[in-house]
Amino acid sequence: MTTDGGIFDPFGTLGQALWICGGQWAGKSTVSRLLARRHGITVYHYDFHDARAHQDRRVAHRVGNGLPTADPDPDTVWVDTTPGRMAADTIAGFPARFEWALDDLRALVSGRPILAEGWGLRPELVAPLLDSPRRMIVMVPTDDFREHQLRVLPRAAAVVHRVSDPERARRNRIERDRLVAEDAVRVAKRLGVRVLEVDGSRDAEAVADVVAGHFGPYLA
Repeated sequence: MTTDGGIFDPFGTLGQALWICGGQWAGKSTVSRLLARRHGITVYHYDFHDARAHQDRRVAHRVGNGLPTADPDPDTVWVDTTPGRMAADTIAGFPARFEWALDDLRALVSGRPILAEGWGLRPELVAPLLDSPRRMIVMVPTDDFREHQLRVLPRAAAVVHRVSDPERARRNRIERDRLVAEDAVRVAKRLGVRVLEVDGSRDAEAVADVVAGHFGPYLA
């Protein structure tokens, strides 16, 4: 079986999936968990799999491209670069990582929709799977809400790796995240996918109401 976009979908999971992507720290995971509890759907957390379960595929991908198997030096990734370069590299890496996520999703079978959420589930990558743009929503934080998240969520501002200049690495990461989110918004608008700006004026339950309303009959 394939989707309308010709993508291998043996159990019909991808064609029936719902998708939340967008910027870091917009509340995608929290909203997804709320929808799972409310509607009895299964949630696939892209970020968790991407950071952990896909390491073997990441190494194989490097070998296939003639690159060292080890992770790049943290200073090279976070310090000795620019946010623009970091954002461009991140966006360029999403297609390969998306294929790994699709492999995970293909193996899932459920009588209810699978909701996949994560910043790497980019609109241009998901679009060929969609029979309607209502199956996807892009959540992004406003600049003020991003700053709020950085203040109240220690993990939001943390740089996991040891680097020579933690403050510069932190600033680079924050600006990279903003640029990647901006790009997702531009692409989503071009493709007719809804963008939901999260500004902190509504709590997570209220944001989940908005997202549930967008998905509408798919959650019924």
